[in-house]
Amino acid sequence: MGTLRATILVITALITVNEGLSLQNRIIGGTNAPDNQYPYMVSISYLGEHNCGGSVVDHEWIVTAAHCVDGFPLNDLTIYIGSTKLSKGGSKHAIIEAHIHEQYDSRTIKNDVAILKIAPISYSTAVNFIKLGDDSVGGGQDCTLTGWGFTSFNVIGDTIPDDLQQISLKTITVEECQGYKLSVGMNQLCTFTKAGEGFCVHDSGGPLVMNIGGERKQIGIVSWGMHCARGYPDVYSRVSSYIEWFHRKCNCLNRSD
Repeated sequence: MGTLRATILVITALITVNEGLSLQNRIIGGTNAPDNQYPYMVSISYLGEHNCGGSVVDHEWIVTAAHCVDGFPLNDLTIYIGSTKLSKGGSKHAIIEAHIHEQYDSRTIKNDVAILKIAPISYSTAVNFIKLGDDSVGGGQDCTLTGWGFTSFNVIGDTIPDDLQQISLKTITVEECQGYKLSVGMNQLCTFTKAGEGFCVHDSGGPLVMNIGGERKQIGIVSWGMHCARGYPDVYSRVSSYIEWFHRKCNCLNRSD
């Protein structure tokens, strides 16, 4: 799609689209994450600046949102893994392949999922994978979101935090989410706690994680929201709806090695 479209996408990340629908989101109301607590968390940078989140799901594969890579030249994107700070530590990786869901719709932001291939990485206390949840998740479930997005409502003039942010959230049902006049379907997942808590600019693609049977699993991928933690639910791609698609693309998920 070229550099022009990539530039346009970065600019529109700072404003709302589709009547308030916001891309490249930020965590508001979170706290600094401890070192090595979320070893699956990655930063995806565009021209050297953090732009989106993602998650390690295998030695060679990263899951993120489709809108984080759609229209961006792969040579302009870099993945950073293994540090809770953007300014130091970790390792950088080029993207070898990018697979965007064939039914991704940039207008409605449906099927907003992608998987990226990198050169093989070794696991450690700072770098590890997260299992993708194939469980059905309803409302009222406790979960955790992490990201390096902006930390206040003031998008203009705000800066990206150096420290990875974490926040505890609760899922709500699709029907409850639709009650806020949001266009969401069964392949999506929503969270809402209260105004002042949630995501907005530069958290897109990041993992929403839940403890299932004593094991952490990723249940959502940050997709879009309304007005940034201003009293509306946040919307994610529901991971369980795309398990088969991920398997077809990499045949690598949820291995223990």
